[in-house]
Order: sequence, then C-alpha cells, then structure tokens
Amino acid sequence: MAAPWLEARNLDYSYANGRPAVRGVSLVVEQGTMTAVIGANGSGKSTLIRMFASLLQPSRGEILLDGRPLRDWDARLRARQIAYMPQSTATAFPFQVIDMVLSGRTPHTMRFRFESEADIEKAMEALEAAGAANLAGRPFTSLSGGERQMVTLARALAQEPSVLLLDEPSSALDLKHRADLIRTLVRLRDTKRLSVVMVTHDLQLTGSFDQIVALHDGAVAAVGTPHAVLQDKLLRAVYDDANVCSQRVGDQTLVWVNL
Repeated sequence: MAAPWLEARNLDYSYANGRPAVRGVSLVVEQGTMTAVIGANGSGKSTLIRMFASLLQPSRGEILLDGRPLRDWDARLRARQIAYMPQSTATAFPFQVIDMVLSGRTPHTMRFRFESEADIEKAMEALEAAGAANLAGRPFTSLSGGERQMVTLARALAQEPSVLLLDEPSSALDLKHRADLIRTLVRLRDTKRLSVVMVTHDLQLTGSFDQIVALHDGAVAAVGTPHAVLQDKLLRAVYDDANVCSQRVGDQTLVWVNL
C-alpha cells in the first residue's frame, strides 16, 4: 500500500443558511510535508480542515486519502491514518491526563478490551513528544489552557497517524510552547514522514512549513512556499486591505500590521 497523502478536489461547502463557506478548493498535501492554512476570520479555514477530518461532508467535490475517496474508508482504518486536533477540548470530568491520551489509542485496540501495556507505552511516548510527559498523572481539568493544548496534541499523536490536522493549535500557548510545538511537528515530519495540515493566524510560525495555502472568502487565493506567499500585496488582499507588512530576515519572513 502506498504511503497515505491527502488531496482535495474542487471542494464546496455551504452551511444551512445557504452561505458558502468553501468554494472550489483544490489542494494537495504530500507525504512528509507541512501545510499551513491562513486567512481572515470567516475565510473557510476551519470548515476546510473539518472536511479533511470527516466531521463535515463537502456539498461538491471529493477528498482523497492515499488515492481513495475519503468517504470509502472504514471509519476505524481512517482514524489510524488521520488525527484531528480541534481548537479546544472541554471536559467536565477530572480524567487523568494519561487516560485522555490513551483514548487516542482507540483505533488500534479491540472493542471491549482494556488498553495494553504497549498502548500505555505509546501514550507516554506521545506525551513525551508533545513535551507533556510531566502531566501524565494530573487531572485534565486542573491544567492551564496551554497545557491542555499539549495534552490534546499528545492524544492525536497517540493515534500514530500519517496525517495530522490541527485547528489553531497555538491559540492558548505562550511563546516558548509555540516554538516547542513547531519543533515537534518538524521533527515528526522529518523522522516519521508525518503530513501536517495546520490552520493558524500566527504567520510567524509558518517559516518551517513546506507550503502555505491562503484562503479568501472561501476560495484559494494563493498556494506556495512561505517566501512566495508572505508578501505585502498578497497578504493585504487576503486580509481585506489590512496594512500588513513583511520583511525577509535571513531564511525567515517577519510579518506585522501597521496600526
């Protein structure tokens, strides 16, 4: 079986009120690459990634995983290939962190069976990869927003996916943990050939990505390397004439808004 990869072909999606959220989006995510999805609020970013996660079904077009339509995959097998990290995870129950992460092993365990020692080991490896191994014994409800984000990332990694989808994963993280997150994703891309698709408003995090997809009003405005996409004129169009400026510093592009 060929290595899984993700492709969107002419995706449309409209909500119940008839407002189109995604219009004609086509996108290829190759194995072992990192893709950032950027755009203004309401541009269709979260809708797109929720379709990739099979939480929403496109009204037109199709999504392929490893060359097969995503809708044709058995849900359990699909969950072994694609993991999704939402913007936030809320729970009112004081589950221990290790138990939250172990829930990511569900696609790999037999029904009505308890997790094995191997599953616990995989969960601890995922916590270590996310920089949250020290939280394993704490109640999830006792964690800060940033700590919850890292544990949620660990739960996604515990699935051992080939494709990792992240919707604004850095929103509750401080500067250090944002840098740690990107380093973790880069390492997994380079060592495990993990394919990453991440929705983000933080353009400074995208310098290590292989491609950026910029959405505007539900459609693709640009696709390319960070250097190609993070340009003043293009960003102003994507962010509705906001006074966005960029500057190349070494191999990084700095982006800011003039007030």
